[in-house]
Parts: sequence; structure tokens; C-alpha cells
Amino acid sequence: MPQYMTIGHLLRQLQDLDPTLPIRLAVNPDWPFTHYLAAEVVVRDGKAFIADDGQEGYLPPSVSDALVWS
Repeated sequence: MPQYMTIGHLLRQLQDLDPTLPIRLAVNPDWPFTHYLAAEVVVRDGKAFIADDGQEGYLPPSVSDALVWS
């Protein structure tokens, strides 16, 4: 996995997933919470941005383990 993800890397990881599967952002191993992603993608200065759209709750321990955060 590259340090800086590109649209191509992200598309390859998502292409075989169920398109109705909800997606969350795992944030900060010291305060492991899940966050919603905003629906809009903004492209500026040669980069794509997806905003955080609020906190959902605690990150499940199984996800922390998979991310090697614990």
C-alpha cells in the first residue's frame, strides 16, 4: 500500500465490494472512533478531498486489530 493513496488505488480496493456497503473512516488510534464521510468529493489543487461528516461512534476492536492499532 502506498503512503499516499491515489484514486486508482482506492478504486481497485473498492471495485469488488457491494456498492450498498456503508463506508466509514477510522480515525486516530489513540481515540479510535468511526466517522461518516461527506457525500461530495471536491477536487482542488490536483487533489481529491472527501470531508468528514461527523462522528458515528467507537471503532470496533476487530477493526483496530486489522489496522494494527492495538
